[in-house]
Amino acid sequence: MSGYHDGGFGAPGGGPPPAGRPPQGTPPPQGYPYPPYPPQANPYAQPVPPQAGPHSPYPAHLPPPPAAPPHVEPSRGRKILRGILNPFHAAQRTFRPSRAGIVHDPRVRVLQLWRTVLGLVAWVGLTLTYKGVVSAADVKAAADDRFGQSWSSVLVLVCTFPVVVGAFVAAARGPLRGLYLRRALRPLGSVLAVMASMATFPLAMAPESAGLREAVGLPGKIVIGVLCFWSLGFALYGIGLSLVHVFRTADIHEVLPPLLAGVLVWEMALLDVVTGAYPQVPAAVRTVFILGAPVTVTALSWWELRRLGRRHGLTVRGALGR
Repeated sequence: MSGYHDGGFGAPGGGPPPAGRPPQGTPPPQGYPYPPYPPQANPYAQPVPPQAGPHSPYPAHLPPPPAAPPHVEPSRGRKILRGILNPFHAAQRTFRPSRAGIVHDPRVRVLQLWRTVLGLVAWVGLTLTYKGVVSAADVKAAADDRFGQSWSSVLVLVCTFPVVVGAFVAAARGPLRGLYLRRALRPLGSVLAVMASMATFPLAMAPESAGLREAVGLPGKIVIGVLCFWSLGFALYGIGLSLVHVFRTADIHEVLPPLLAGVLVWEMALLDVVTGAYPQVPAAVRTVFILGAPVTVTALSWWELRRLGRRHGLTVRGALGR
């Protein structure tokens, strides 16, 4: 039997040492004929590397891991260059609210997107059901019709914007008026941007501009064509963002977009009634479709205002300083 197994000598909990051998760690008695028994080292022990400090997780002989590079904000020139090369990025920078300290509620943003998407889906379903889209020409006509309606919404919003914002600023008290007027510069800039982008299409295609195109020659025509192509992406994406974010009026105050969206949708419903929109649709369905949008958007706007008040303490009365 080995002395290191089966409970033998030297094993944990093993038996006594052989006769004549003192236990480990005790000095031999006087006149003991054998040398002291040396303590046995653990043959399976792993060497412990030296530490750089009392609590350092890295050994002293290894260099520390490289630190993450600090975030460097792109320069103004780089941002402008990116906007020139990418019209969709330029539209995001122009039509999305970006005021410092603005409240970003993910549910409100998802609600705004769904409000726009559901409106588009309802229009597509109504068009496919009652307009007989059976050819590529019909698809193009329906797309042109939808783009015309979106552009009409933007024009109505452009006309409504100064009225609602002006009434909001006039109703505010004290220094809030000056603050809101300064904040209104960016929303006003987005209004001017979408109008300027749409103005490039007559410049490139209208017969009235043929003389100007001939005067600038081939290089000028190339520049106008590139500008028109860039403006196409900027304007289409910008119109969608303008309707979702209501011309970034949240930069003025977070309660303005739901208020302005409610006013806009009722104006559009009144415009559809006056102009006799959707003449091919039965009267009952047309009434439900025309009134469904303002009723739904009004309910969603009320929910958005209620959520802003409950979750973030933002109310119309507080925004006006009353």
